[in-house]
Amino acid sequence: MRAIFAAAAILTLAVLPVAAPWLQFVLTLAIAKGFAALGVAILLRAGLISIGHAMFFAASAYGVAFLARAGINDFGLLLVLSVLSAALVGAIAGSFLVRYRAIFFAMLNLAVSMVFYALCSKLYGVTGGTDGLPVPIPGIFGIVVTEPVFKSMLFYLSLTLMVLVGFAVQRYLNSPLGHALSAVHTNEIRLEYLGIPVWAILLIAYAISAALAGLGGVIAGFAIGRVVPEFAFWTASGHLVLIAVLGGIGGVPGAFLGALFLELLHSAAVTVTDAWNLIVGVALIAVIMFMPQGFYGLFSRKEASSL
Repeated sequence: MRAIFAAAAILTLAVLPVAAPWLQFVLTLAIAKGFAALGVAILLRAGLISIGHAMFFAASAYGVAFLARAGINDFGLLLVLSVLSAALVGAIAGSFLVRYRAIFFAMLNLAVSMVFYALCSKLYGVTGGTDGLPVPIPGIFGIVVTEPVFKSMLFYLSLTLMVLVGFAVQRYLNSPLGHALSAVHTNEIRLEYLGIPVWAILLIAYAISAALAGLGGVIAGFAIGRVVPEFAFWTASGHLVLIAVLGGIGGVPGAFLGALFLELLHSAAVTVTDAWNLIVGVALIAVIMFMPQGFYGLFSRKEASSL
C-alpha cells in the first residue's frame, strides 16, 4: 500500500509541471529544501535541534559558484564536489558541536552559521557581498543546453534524486546506526555503558545531514541561478526546522511533504493577498495543533487503520 501511494505521488509530481509550467520552479525549490530539512530531521531523531543547517545549504551553493569560476562546467562533477565539500565541513564542525546537547547544541549551530553568514555578506571580493554570485548553467555530459531545457532536466533529476537518496537515507535510519539515534535521545548514558560510541554515531549523523543540506543547496543554486548570503541566514535555518517538524520525522517522506506544503501554500497565498504571511501562519498553527506528528504521521495512521 505504501509503495503504491509513493509511486502515485511521484508520478503526480512528474506530471504537474506539464499541466502547469510555473510549478516547475516551485517544485524544484521544494525538493531542494526537502533534502535540507531531511538532514535536520535526522538530527531531530537524536533530540538535537540545529538552527544552523542553512550554513551547509549556502556553502554548497557557493561551492558551485566558486567551482564554476575555476573552470569546472560539468553538472555531475559540480554536484558531487559541492556535496562532498558540505559533508567535509559538516564532519569538521560536527566533531566539536556533537559534544553538546539541548539548547547549547542549537545555539552553537546558530552562532557558527551566523559567522558564516557575516563572512558571506562582508567578503565582497570573494563572495560578491550582498549581491551574491551567479550560478551559471553547466554542461551535462559535455552538452551545452539552453536555460529552459536545463531547468526541466534539473527538476526531473531532483525528483529522481529524491527517490534514490530518500531510499538510501531510509536504509540508514533502519540500520543499527539509525536506530542508535533514537536511543541517544531516550537514554544516552545506557548506550555509553554498553560501549557504544555516541560521539561517533552523532558525528556520522551530522556529516550525513550536512551532505543532505548541501545537496539541497546545489539544486536551489542551479534553480535560482544566483547564491546570496540570505541562503545562510538564521531564518533560513529556522525554516528548515519548521519544514522537518511539519512533515514529521517518522519517515523520510515527511521532510518532502512539509517542503511541498509550505512552498505550494506560499505560492498560492502570494497570488491572493499581500498578507500572505497571515495565511501561512494560520495554516501552520492548524497543522501543528491537529497533526502533532506532522503530515507523515497522518498518512501512517491512515495506513495502520486500514490494516
